[in-house]
Amino acid sequence: MSKKPTDSSRRGFMKSSAVAAAGASLLTNLSPIRAAHVSSDETIRIGLVGCGGRGRGAADQAMNTTGPTKLVAVADAFDDNLQSAINTLKRQHGDKVDVPKERQFVGLDAYSKVMEQECDLVILATPPGFRPLHFEAAINAGKHVFMEKPVAVDAVGVRKVIAANDIAKSKNLAVAVGLQRHHEPIYIETIKRLQDGEIGRIVATRCYWNGDGVWVRPRQDGQTEMEYQMRNWYYFNWLCGDHINEQHIHNLDVINWLMGGYPTVAQGQGGRQVRTGKEYGEIYDHHFVEFTYEKDGDRSVLLSQCRHIPNCWSAVSEYAHGADGWCNIGDGKIFDSKGNLKWEYNRKSEDGKRKNLHDGHQDEHHDLFASLRKGEIPNEGEYGAYSTMTAILGRLATYSGQEIKWTDALNSELCISPVEKYHTFQDTPPILPDADMLYPIPTPGVTKVL
Repeated sequence: MSKKPTDSSRRGFMKSSAVAAAGASLLTNLSPIRAAHVSSDETIRIGLVGCGGRGRGAADQAMNTTGPTKLVAVADAFDDNLQSAINTLKRQHGDKVDVPKERQFVGLDAYSKVMEQECDLVILATPPGFRPLHFEAAINAGKHVFMEKPVAVDAVGVRKVIAANDIAKSKNLAVAVGLQRHHEPIYIETIKRLQDGEIGRIVATRCYWNGDGVWVRPRQDGQTEMEYQMRNWYYFNWLCGDHINEQHIHNLDVINWLMGGYPTVAQGQGGRQVRTGKEYGEIYDHHFVEFTYEKDGDRSVLLSQCRHIPNCWSAVSEYAHGADGWCNIGDGKIFDSKGNLKWEYNRKSEDGKRKNLHDGHQDEHHDLFASLRKGEIPNEGEYGAYSTMTAILGRLATYSGQEIKWTDALNSELCISPVEKYHTFQDTPPILPDADMLYPIPTPGVTKVL
């Protein structure tokens, strides 16, 4: 079984906010690109697995970095996604996109073909249920990896990612995870101040991802059930893990970063109050979770909300409350216990212009590619895996209505995403609709999650 987080790994989490400090290992005398891979120059050759909006965005941001880059192979389950991505990226980057037909791969097994190509780094941006399988394949193939969050949808997948990440370290392979707040200066400085005691001992935290929700892709005539679920992946747990996992992980990850570790237990509630139609698959439209953190004899509580319901209060934010004040973390503002502003992140650059405070999607690629060119091997795999596990822990609590311990959740053998056995759209997915095309919905007090 893969390693559980220890006290040392919890302390190590605090050191992972900047790429250069995230498990870096120096390769002496050789470019890390040439040392591990095939390039005879300093061009970083990129493979893309998953050509949806986030995959296209990550490839664009990778090619926006300083130094020569080239996209040389792409894969997606659907040819229309793949062609759209290639056309968009060619318009943006011209000759940097070098993807002839023989390096375009379509289908559920297409990822494996990218791993066979002469690329230095692969971007993994498929629905997250496939992430453990694809990450393991990339590391086994000797590729540096940028993978989108979350990195799994169940504990079985989390443990697979942790095991593959250990292999990546032994092979001096970089691993970056799309939790971009770790690369935003406003978060880095604010969290450092909080960890240095600016508001005293932290007694409680809050975080939110409350909004209207995301796209729906209705069922089309002639689709198999597998193709329908793959197109509408956000609403199926074996592919997405619910929006607490797919979106709210960002906010939960910030609190983990701040606390220097992971919660020990969670309990909460959620359901489908508004988004109840068959087009919404099986996931909830709201979750409220109370997580407990324990460290050095101290306990603190995180109150977590995420909601996909229109015309309600919206917020995407994180807060810390201490003995001597409180902080709006993403806004970079610290207040004393009476509400007086004590410190505010400097929003202007040296030339007096307003900084772009939240350009983390681009910054994470600047940091990754700059590190590789300097001979550093960043590794964000551990906190990516355990922040994913935090979100999964919350989902287990809301679906079951039970108090769930971290250790029980992490060690669970319940696999909801057996993607290794799926190869075509004729395969049968793990969840099926009834005669009315409605999917079974998790029921607190009834649903077993461990």
